[in-house]
Amino acid sequence: MRCSWGVPPIQYTSLKHIHEDRAVDLLVTDGIIDVLRGRLSFSPTRVHEVSEATIRHWDSFLSDIQGEVVYAVGGGLAVDAAKYVARKTDRPLVCIPTAISVDAFFTWASGHREDGCVRYLETKPPDVVVVDLELAGSGPLGIRSAGVTDVLSIATGRHDWKFAEGEGRNPESMHYDPSIDKMAVAILDACLACSDSAGLGEAEGLRRLLECLTLEVLLCNLVGHARPEEGSEHYFAYVAESVLGKGLPHGDLVGPGILIMAHLQGQDIAPLKKAMKACNVPLTNIPPNAIRTILQMLPDYCARHNLPYGIAHTLTDSQARSFDPGILE
Repeated sequence: MRCSWGVPPIQYTSLKHIHEDRAVDLLVTDGIIDVLRGRLSFSPTRVHEVSEATIRHWDSFLSDIQGEVVYAVGGGLAVDAAKYVARKTDRPLVCIPTAISVDAFFTWASGHREDGCVRYLETKPPDVVVVDLELAGSGPLGIRSAGVTDVLSIATGRHDWKFAEGEGRNPESMHYDPSIDKMAVAILDACLACSDSAGLGEAEGLRRLLECLTLEVLLCNLVGHARPEEGSEHYFAYVAESVLGKGLPHGDLVGPGILIMAHLQGQDIAPLKKAMKACNVPLTNIPPNAIRTILQMLPDYCARHNLPYGIAHTLTDSQARSFDPGILE
């Protein structure tokens, strides 16, 4: 029997209005404690700094968790670790995004690095997501609305999904569904419409972007897989991370991946580029020679890690060598 996950409830409020009497284990990433200073209405019992997305690293926190509730404050790195820790220690989980940067705040899985690839481990969705729109809107330009990339990836993910169906490469559990595809396009269109406002850090735009992220996650939960929104653009990001090492945020890798793969798929990338530029997603942080290297590596990488079929599986060496990174400018 297949069970569809839901999404956590969202509370829109100032962090100063959070009432918390329980002992709190707080998971954060580097620099977040400084951001929180003077904003939180409670003092955590223990603070744990998350520095990498590996099970080994997450396991190192388990013996030190002593509070009654786990909080994650920051971005995807913190929340993926917190979902794992909360599941392993049977604690409730509260997540507070400091920017609308990823969809990980609403998912039931934690993305971890294993053998040079991102794998998803079933953990748990947060019990509640608390969103302080003033805090989110004041985040760094390149991060505060970078979650736009996890919605715009619908453009390339759905294309890969339909392409794989035509090639007879979708497994039984992932057959292309035109009705689901139409729903995904509606979410994509809503995201394109709110990108200007979200990029400016306006509360209404950030709220709508958050709604798009939630709807994208819920749609994938209902169909039981991520094909409507995840494909070759994410594979590009995985390889880019393995080539460049840790350092660049999620959006800096997926954003260029969307434009590159959409271009190779024959799509009009102008609306996607406009939305990402409005949301201040950096598109040129990956060196041109590295882009060509990544494209050369992609087909073997996809086959080796058994990734769902898409345009990345079919790239030729000639396409990789002749690719013009100028489309990102």
